[in-house]
Amino acid sequence: MPDVLSSAFGWVVVLGFLLSCGFERLLVPCPGWRRPLRAWALHAGAWAFAVGLLYLITGRAWFSAVNVLALWLLIVLVSNAKYHSLREPFVCADFEYFSDAVRFPRLYLPFFGIGKAIGLALLFVVYLGCGLCFEPVGANARAVATGTLLGGLALLWLGGFKPLKPTFDAGLDLGRWGLAASLWTYFFAARRPVALASLNSPFLGEEARPMADATLADLVSVQSESFFDARRLWPGVRGQVLEQFDTLRGEALAQGRLQVAAWGANTVRTEFAFLTGIKVDQLGVHRFNPYRHLARQGVASVALELKRRGYRTVCVHPYVGSFYGRDKVLPALGFDEFIDVRSFTAQQKAGPFIGDCAVADKIRELLDAPGRTQPLYIHAITMENHGPLHLENVEATDLAQWFDRPLAEGLRDLAPYVRHLANADRMLGQLREHLLARDTPAGLCFFGDHVPILPDVYGALGEPDGDTEYFIWSNRVRSASAPMDMGVEHLAKTFIDHLASVGDAA
Repeated sequence: MPDVLSSAFGWVVVLGFLLSCGFERLLVPCPGWRRPLRAWALHAGAWAFAVGLLYLITGRAWFSAVNVLALWLLIVLVSNAKYHSLREPFVCADFEYFSDAVRFPRLYLPFFGIGKAIGLALLFVVYLGCGLCFEPVGANARAVATGTLLGGLALLWLGGFKPLKPTFDAGLDLGRWGLAASLWTYFFAARRPVALASLNSPFLGEEARPMADATLADLVSVQSESFFDARRLWPGVRGQVLEQFDTLRGEALAQGRLQVAAWGANTVRTEFAFLTGIKVDQLGVHRFNPYRHLARQGVASVALELKRRGYRTVCVHPYVGSFYGRDKVLPALGFDEFIDVRSFTAQQKAGPFIGDCAVADKIRELLDAPGRTQPLYIHAITMENHGPLHLENVEATDLAQWFDRPLAEGLRDLAPYVRHLANADRMLGQLREHLLARDTPAGLCFFGDHVPILPDVYGALGEPDGDTEYFIWSNRVRSASAPMDMGVEHLAKTFIDHLASVGDAA
């Protein structure tokens, strides 16, 4: 009898494996059938191990297989939703976002589909009840499950014995190897030690400089959520929406287009590149989420460099400090103080999140703190313009202040986006006015972290290239500089090089 049961479970494992291969064909981009044998071994090993483990726990063959298939299908659907919004498939670092989706549902579930998420959750609960109630526990289940587990481990060992060589182009590796092998390879790549000196940060090895409070400019950098000049996407956006931005750009020491490290989301990629000066293609697997492992090791950064010069360094981010682990990462990157949403009030929201003008108020408060003896570097990471923008409504009577022509149906999401852009512009006007009124030199660096997620708008108008805008401005030296495009990894170094000379001249 045990042999019959073992044979029946074997058919469950084989059929489930074939179905998992079929589900994988739903992926975008779709993996090919021709792939290295060790990639197939990793797929089969992961399947056998997962089913064997669940069978060992529950003793129910079909229940175990269907549960693993359901998880596999969920990853496929999430990957496709991510690719649709961000032009990148699911990678190993994204598993962390499953718990984030529970903690911060507004940031994630709307892109997957709230109705789809609720429907799948209800179906899963119904299935759990039915599976546990109606499928009997198999005889000799423990021995069979243990054998399956060991077989899965053997296949994983064979598949991983000679590691696959990733390009860390997530779409390319997925197409070459399939989902299981790419997840496996990225998981272990993320845990290999990194020689920090090999990352070539421009802030590594800088010698300490003598402190000279009277000549050092206060520095403010603003990383603006989803900011880019929407007027180059659609001419119907009124020019005055970014009037203060245009003024500052016209007075800037440097300004132009910025090649950023993210498209649509993954702010920390651009954030890390700015703070450390490290180009994304030097990060390997850590390019997907440099804050998960790499940044916690104390990578050289602009904040550490400015501390060596005598600055006090403060980061302001009006959201939950534990999101992306910023409350641990940013101190490791050299910030003396990290100010999160707890320092703001609900009355300071502009939409679902703390408004940009509230961030300007916090920056002014820090600059004007009584008794301050050190020059100050403030890095602000705004939150107001964070999506999902399609959940926000705008009154029709307000549209005329931002647009000079009617919005077609496909452009509806431009309204909340441009409303937030106007608030970012208002923030810039407040900062410019405050810095001009100061007796001491000060510098402002402003840039967008990535373009917004606006799939309907892009479907109607075409996708932007992904570049954002930046400028570097001083309250002491103003000139109309010619546009100069650069990568975000060069921006912080350029900023302090410009402002150091201004401070010395002052």
